[in-house]
Amino acid sequence: MQRRVLGLAVAVVTLAGAAGCGSSDSGSGGTSSAGGAKKTQVTVGVIPIVDVAPLYLGQKKGFFASRGIELRMVTAQGGAAIIPGVVSGQFQFGFSNTTSLMLAQTKGVPVKSVVNGAASNGKVGADVTGVLVKKDSPVKSAKDLAGRSVAVNTLQNIGDTTVRESVREDGGDPAKVKFVEIPFDQMPAALDGGRVDAAWMGEPAQTVAKAQGARVIASPFAETDPKLTVATWFTSTKIAQQNPELVKKFTEAMTESLKYASGHPDEARQILTVYTKISGDVLTGLVLPSWPPQVDTASLEKLAELGEKDGIFGDKKPDIQALFS
Repeated sequence: MQRRVLGLAVAVVTLAGAAGCGSSDSGSGGTSSAGGAKKTQVTVGVIPIVDVAPLYLGQKKGFFASRGIELRMVTAQGGAAIIPGVVSGQFQFGFSNTTSLMLAQTKGVPVKSVVNGAASNGKVGADVTGVLVKKDSPVKSAKDLAGRSVAVNTLQNIGDTTVRESVREDGGDPAKVKFVEIPFDQMPAALDGGRVDAAWMGEPAQTVAKAQGARVIASPFAETDPKLTVATWFTSTKIAQQNPELVKKFTEAMTESLKYASGHPDEARQILTVYTKISGDVLTGLVLPSWPPQVDTASLEKLAELGEKDGIFGDKKPDIQALFS
């Protein structure tokens, strides 16, 4: 776990000296003209999972363009990798799980959540993430994960935090779970090939693994809190202070995108073909998260308590109101 904390700090320092993408002013993102109308070019750090579908859908529907924003998406493995890019100005906004944002805040990293990203759909056994094992695995429930290896996309994030809670609630010892860092898109093969005993997967990896015979033995998000705020879109405190108008426009466009995706699930699924290679039965079988426009503060307080219990935040406690309000 300490490796992830140090890695985040080093990455922030390293990237802070790098040039921003396509802009000499990382606070505004640069400008371009199209048909006489000025547009602000905004680079966004994303993860290639179903949770970010509203952003791409909002781009397609013109919700960002109507507010003068021209989006450019750059993919990363997880929120812990996106945070340094936002702080350095490589990205103006980013998508991150809420635990990684809390951890960053406790380490003095200047980040600020601006709008909700995704939440648990509250369905145990059919949530947007789940812990999966091979069909013939002896693992029957979360408590059986103690002493076994479990893949997560990044260490010290919402994945291992909520998996521990599922193990704890099922009567197992969360301290004995061995977490292994593997990108989401590589998890189905890692599980099928026996490299790990189980894998905490998001979509579309979860549906791909199910097609290979894997089964869900835990739903950490829903089991932690059925209304759990999983991730949010965030920016640096520098941009929040120096360019509040850009933040306001992005927040408005993203809120409209979340509402549209919630009301048009088939379009949300279809937009995944733009940024992933999935199609056919996998696409139609995807489990979707909930996309409420506001964060659930109570669920974030619980997540912070779990992080403290597991020693993720060290001596400091996350300030939920300052980070997410």
